[in-house]
Amino acid sequence: MSNFINFNFWKKKKVFITGHTGFKGSWLCLILNLLGAEVIGYALKPKTRNNLYEMAGIKKVIKKSIIADIRNYKKLENEIQKSKAEIIFHLAAQPLVRYSYDNPIETFETNILGTTNILEIIRKNRFIKTSILITSDKVYDTTYNKIYKETDFLRGVDPYSSSKVCCEQIAYSYIKSFFKNSKQQKVATVRAGNVIGGGDYSKDRLIPDIFLSVENNKEVAIRNPHHTRPWQYVLEPLFGYIRLAQELFLGKKKVTQEEQNWNFGPDVSNCRPVKYIVKYLSKQIPLKSKNLKKIFNISNHETNFLRLNNKKSKKILQWFPKWNLNTSLDKIIEWNYLIKNHKVKLVCEKQIKEYLQF
Repeated sequence: MSNFINFNFWKKKKVFITGHTGFKGSWLCLILNLLGAEVIGYALKPKTRNNLYEMAGIKKVIKKSIIADIRNYKKLENEIQKSKAEIIFHLAAQPLVRYSYDNPIETFETNILGTTNILEIIRKNRFIKTSILITSDKVYDTTYNKIYKETDFLRGVDPYSSSKVCCEQIAYSYIKSFFKNSKQQKVATVRAGNVIGGGDYSKDRLIPDIFLSVENNKEVAIRNPHHTRPWQYVLEPLFGYIRLAQELFLGKKKVTQEEQNWNFGPDVSNCRPVKYIVKYLSKQIPLKSKNLKKIFNISNHETNFLRLNNKKSKKILQWFPKWNLNTSLDKIIEWNYLIKNHKVKLVCEKQIKEYLQF
């Protein structure tokens, strides 16, 4: 698996990550640190008391951690200019669907303005060679029950999904208007599946809620148990982003000739209903059936089925999902068990090395 990552390429490469204090951002920092990159992060403070950023000591792992708002254009541009980063990973966002219903203005401002700020800074600073903008699997028009590919129509109903569709459209405009014929600057948007993994403490997430229920012996709400999602371990899409950034930077012809939006979703066999996750974990951890509260149709705007077509990433990038759903769930159980007696950073690095088959 590790042969698709060029370790020499990433050594001492200057990388700027927005959203580095989040779940995926923290894992990305740990990966790039192992690859030898010089990482600078820009994000708000973590929103939850338990968070991977603090537990894994990300501030000490990377070169510089900047706590600031992605909506602050002057601050963001100043920090990027000082970093002289050649590669940007833009993860900073308001990432929760249910939160977006209660806070739509914050969601639209953070996701749309934040992405526009990044694109404008890229346009004005030519030392930035490659930028990967993370959007969402929820950008697709889910009117039809199908496996969604990159060329399918986009449409968002809830504020979160709608904001991410806007991000895709803005990125498309910038790519076609400013970067289409550029040999120096490459920009791509990426859409992952439902990311799971050790260290996710976000509110209203199925697996974190289950583990919290076990820890506190409290009731957990299992929302929409029959809804199917493209579950994947956090390392899967992150290595897809890294692979894409590497190939775009190197100007690989097969990659640069493609339309720059990419799915990094699991194989269809990993697309299982919520109830499958609950049943599997119930056999592995002391999850009491009396604590399970099933709630049906919590939102009329959430699709019953969501699956991504990953053929483009497989064919062009030679990126392939490695851990199936059961393995991914086992890795989460392992992570939660090991951190009781080992440093969180070391547990994360252990799993990264296993994924890369060091």
